[in-house]
Amino acid sequence: MLLLKIILALLSAAFLTFGYLICVRRRYHLINGFSEAQRAGSADEAYAQKVGRIELCVGLALLLILIVLIIAA
Repeated sequence: MLLLKIILALLSAAFLTFGYLICVRRRYHLINGFSEAQRAGSADEAYAQKVGRIELCVGLALLLILIVLIIAA
């Protein structure tokens, strides 16, 4: 159970950090292949914002699961 909590903590921290950097700080270079796709016209800022929001949501969900596991144990 301890290993699961550690893994959840690391994953939630990673997703929250990347989601914050992409969504708020607009560091789109963190998205794989975004620069090339933007030059080709197949991706734009709205796409990058969606990716950032999804990462933030996944990070929050993992963090909530971690909190529930800590409280339940």
